[in-house]
Amino acid sequence: MLYNRIMENTTLFENFTTHDFFSNQSGVARPSTTDILLRFEPYSVYIDRIVSPIWYIIGLFGNPISAKVWLGRKSRKNSSAIYLGLLAIVHMFQLIIHFLFVELTYTWDIPTNDKPVLCETLNVLSIIPQYLAPLLVLGFTVERYIAVCHPFKKETFCTVHRAIIVIACLTALSVGFACVQADLWKYYPDYKKCFAKAENQEFQTIWTAITEIMFFLVVPLCVLMFNILVIREIKRITSHGPAVTAGGSQTSTVTLLSVSFYFICTLLPASVVYAIQNEMPNGKLKNLQSLELIATDPVWLSFFTYIAIRKVVEEICLSNSACYFFIYYITGKYYRQQVNSFLGIDKCCRRFSDKDSTLSSEKTKYSLVSTNGNGMHATQI
Repeated sequence: MLYNRIMENTTLFENFTTHDFFSNQSGVARPSTTDILLRFEPYSVYIDRIVSPIWYIIGLFGNPISAKVWLGRKSRKNSSAIYLGLLAIVHMFQLIIHFLFVELTYTWDIPTNDKPVLCETLNVLSIIPQYLAPLLVLGFTVERYIAVCHPFKKETFCTVHRAIIVIACLTALSVGFACVQADLWKYYPDYKKCFAKAENQEFQTIWTAITEIMFFLVVPLCVLMFNILVIREIKRITSHGPAVTAGGSQTSTVTLLSVSFYFICTLLPASVVYAIQNEMPNGKLKNLQSLELIATDPVWLSFFTYIAIRKVVEEICLSNSACYFFIYYITGKYYRQQVNSFLGIDKCCRRFSDKDSTLSSEKTKYSLVSTNGNGMHATQI
């Protein structure tokens, strides 16, 4: 969720990647973030180049299937399915934007945002799904809380119509907050680069802190709180004997709780890593020649160690946009049936089953029978 913010090279390497550093050095080629990392912390780049494509493949395969299942004719009668269906679409969009904006620009050194209009547009588009996905998880978590802990209010608050209204409001909120990014970034024709506006630096710091705390700390903690309340209620209900949860099937509750906890486990570590980013000092550089001193500078070495650790956390966070397919498939019987039917797995299983039945029937055509006490002979029936 935080990978776009975390990968901002203008904050991580501001001493030697911003236009200010090279403003008085004509003819000097600006080293990119990728160049610097490959030179001083190559593992962070290799992790990105190897692991991210795995998440892209899984997510671009699983998310469309999830959207098809949850927004299908039968599923969309359930309000929680509306949240999960839209969440799959948001995650698919998020992976595409991550590849076009973050992966190509920072990992493969192929800038995609260093163009007029695209500079501001991509920064806005990359933030929208990062804000919207946590809100959607919070939405269906609150629904499950109401259904389990306040079952008599379920018919009032847990309806498809109300879910659509809530989702529309959450989407508008996410877009509104994301549009602020258009005023924080600017394309500089003189350097042919997209940079954060220097004149808005103080506002950007405050705005970033507020939004990151709200979307990536407060929201996950709220999700955790509601999940704890749901689990406590389920435990209370089932303590008197086996029973189906008051809010619906036990399977759907397990699925939604699993999604919520996976969301928390992958997002909170990234939030912590980003929170300590400003506390990680990087060395000071006056010119390109001082780049050679980085290899022996303990401050820079410590900073690059932090970058490597953070990259691992980023990849774990990115899995959040790809791996819900496995949670749905493992915990949801209906989802599993729909996927098996859609992918033709049921047909393959039936074929093998029919083949086994045929072989078994062929074997039963023969049996051992006694003939006048002279021993046993194989006789065709």
